[in-house]
Amino acid sequence: MLGGELEPCGTDPVTGFHRDGCCRTGPEDVGSHTICGVVTAEFLDHQRRIGNDLVTPVPQFRFPGLVPGDRWCVTAANWLRAHLDGAACFVVLAATHERALDIVPLAALQEHAVDVPPSPSGIGG
Repeated sequence: MLGGELEPCGTDPVTGFHRDGCCRTGPEDVGSHTICGVVTAEFLDHQRRIGNDLVTPVPQFRFPGLVPGDRWCVTAANWLRAHLDGAACFVVLAATHERALDIVPLAALQEHAVDVPPSPSGIGG
């Protein structure tokens, strides 16, 4: 996103379409899991309301369920919908893949950009 090497998004829980900690994408990633979001309670509630439950664990897909403060590669379309509905989560630009710009305007991502400390425990919703 920022012109350099894509930084990791998160390893606890392990995120990414490829479950490698990065928001890398490719032709098989039809959902475009390209935005490194720091989720908030408001964002998680919004996602559940639109049918994207990110809280309930799904062990067979190595998905532990998210809590506020987790970093997660969210789909560009769902993040944009949350943004338009006033419930977007924070964005780590250095860990967001440039392909997110195919769906989301740069200005919207920048509006929610945040530098995240190593321990985001103080981030709530």
